[in-house]
Amino acid sequence: MVQRVRIRYAKRGPLRFTSHRDFARAFERALRRAGVPIAFSQGFTPHPKISYASAAPTGVASEAEYLEIGLREQVDPAELRAALDAALSPGLDVLDAVVAAGGSLADRIEASHWRIELPEVDPAVLQRAVATFTAADEVLVERMTKQGQRTFDARAAVMRIDVIVSPETPSEAPAVPCAILELVVRQVTPSVRPDDVLSGLRVVADLEPPVSPRVIRLAQGTLTAQDAIADPLDADRGGATIGER
Repeated sequence: MVQRVRIRYAKRGPLRFTSHRDFARAFERALRRAGVPIAFSQGFTPHPKISYASAAPTGVASEAEYLEIGLREQVDPAELRAALDAALSPGLDVLDAVVAAGGSLADRIEASHWRIELPEVDPAVLQRAVATFTAADEVLVERMTKQGQRTFDARAAVMRIDVIVSPETPSEAPAVPCAILELVVRQVTPSVRPDDVLSGLRVVADLEPPVSPRVIRLAQGTLTAQDAIADPLDADRGGATIGER
């Protein structure tokens, strides 16, 4: 392996229902179609040198998914980004590529910024539920994990939770109310996901959305002193980069 490249990609539209495993298979096919000189592990069952950082749950759209690949030849990140984007289906979009300057990509993922659209929920009702959630010292929720059913605190990881007032609904149907929630959630173990926060709102305020919410990850990365999120690729910008389209 002579070069490591870090990539930001998006999951949009119907492709948000692509599971992490399905995306991994699609990405490996895209590497082959694009002729990328991917490096492989050693041993009897070599695997391509790909590592993923905090993939979004199935069904969640994202503008900020990250991975790193190891290459056996030097490549231009701009050409690599374009080739991979062309080889993937529309909706799986490669936005950024940068030569890794060192350190661990996973160590730079400290928090995520989420947007949750709640059709048919009155924003005033959501505002009251959020106020109750914020005032609580602890909000216990349950979720099935690989280790079985677990109970954990959905409140402690939430650094910011805001109700966004918009004159129009995201679906462009002004006659139908749509509450919009934005969250900044710190990376903890077990991870607290947007659906856990919605479960917490149900626990403390009986908020039960009548239709399925639409969840979008807007950003993930390093927390600043102002509780903003910095792009984890910023630390690599001294190398060759190609920005978002």
